[in-house]
Amino acid sequence: MPRSPRAEADRRRRWWPWLLLAPGLIWLIGLYVLPLLGLVPLSLSEPVSRFGLETVFRGRVGNYAEVLQAYGPILVRSFGFALIATALGLVLAYPLAFAIRFHGGRWKSLLVGLVVLPSLTSYLVRAIAFTSLLGDSGPVLNLVASLGLTGWLDGLGVLRDGRLLNTPTAVILGLTNNLLPFLVLPLVVAMERIDPRLLEVADDLHAGPLRSFTQVVWPLSLPGLGAGILLSLIPAAGDVVNPKFLGGPNDRMIANAIETLLLVQLQAPRAAALTLVLMALITLAVLLQLRGRGVDDLPLP
Repeated sequence: MPRSPRAEADRRRRWWPWLLLAPGLIWLIGLYVLPLLGLVPLSLSEPVSRFGLETVFRGRVGNYAEVLQAYGPILVRSFGFALIATALGLVLAYPLAFAIRFHGGRWKSLLVGLVVLPSLTSYLVRAIAFTSLLGDSGPVLNLVASLGLTGWLDGLGVLRDGRLLNTPTAVILGLTNNLLPFLVLPLVVAMERIDPRLLEVADDLHAGPLRSFTQVVWPLSLPGLGAGILLSLIPAAGDVVNPKFLGGPNDRMIANAIETLLLVQLQAPRAAALTLVLMALITLAVLLQLRGRGVDDLPLP
């Protein structure tokens, strides 16, 4: 029995989104999912020798216990750095996004472009540039010294023996600099949905700036906040460049440990196991963030 024109149109509408998604899905499966699945047997293998990356599959689950025991503190440190950098980024991103959305006027596009502009520079170049800014004779430490804050910041642990470079603070500042655009842009998009008349009503009801923010801007920008946290926390936790150039030997993060395991110690199975542990923790964080959020909550323009 031939299908009616309406049934045929409905069938085409059902398949059309999947056709649009097909190129991206093929790319994602071929270059992400399959390589990631390939790490599973590698993580259960043993090295053939100490002088090469050749392995043999042994079903060795002990690799996971070994890397968790050896690198558990570094995992905690990595997520701690990422959380602190994200929190610091939010302190900077919210006022900036608010100013762009409600006070940008005809300069809004230019301001958004200026936020994105640093991302067009190489990640490595930005990290190396930060070594000059945070160095012992750099402008940041000179400003701190001129204000007489060196001793106080040393006591708080922000500085280490009067130095800023090769400290956890430098790593966190570098991470914050890199993730700031990923926090600002989702917040700007989310705030675009906020009707400015709501702020006028809050002002007519004698709500101060703080109350207007907490009662109007904050709850209506939460979708952008969730998206920004995901876009910033995940790459920050797996960062390899900033700890290498801005941190000291005791400030390395989990990606640096994976790099050392694979390229220096030639321990491919343990590197794969540690990578899968990191991916599992990141996936868990994403699922917790997305829990209870529907498609309508996403900050789409």
